[in-house]
Order: sequence, then structure tokens, then C-alpha cells
Amino acid sequence: MHDAILRRMRELVRRSRYVMTAHGRQEMQADDLGVFDVEHCILTGRIIERQRDRRWREWKYLVRGETLAGGFAITVAKLGAKDMLVIITVYADRPNEVQDEV
Repeated sequence: MHDAILRRMRELVRRSRYVMTAHGRQEMQADDLGVFDVEHCILTGRIIERQRDRRWREWKYLVRGETLAGGFAITVAKLGAKDMLVIITVYADRPNEVQDEV
């Protein structure tokens, strides 16, 4: 459905035309992921959801793909100005992980 957007994201990753927000970097590190995991996620993944940013009214995309270790991650990104991909956040996707109860 969003094939053209995903192709563009992959092209920008291959050309190192992306930036990561401070929040994205913090979340990446919190889940023990690296920049190469984020790149691999986008290069191997698929768009699983499109969302409208409430504040800026721009489209952002959730891409689920593989990490280098063989797990999965979700990268939230948007196509930004000046021919750049903006990586908003990233997190490990652990669908079978049991949530702690409060």
C-alpha cells in the first residue's frame, strides 16, 4: 500500500540521508539497538501503519523489520525536508514478551 514511501525511505538510508531525533537515540539505546539495527530494520521491513502527527499534521510511518541479531524492531520515521528521512523513534518488537503487572 505504501510501497513508494518505503522505497524512498530505503533509498535515503542507503545514501545515509537520515537524522535521528534525541528521543529516537534514547529509545534505541534503551532497547540495546544500534544505528545498524535501525538501518537494517528499514531495509528489510515493511510499513505496518501510517499515522498523522497531531502537532505537525505530517504523516509518519511505522516500519517493522529485522535487527542484525535476528530479532525485530519498529522504527517510526517520516520523510522530512531537504531530502532527509527523520527517524522519530525506534524500539524492539517483542510480541511474546509478558508485560509486568502493576
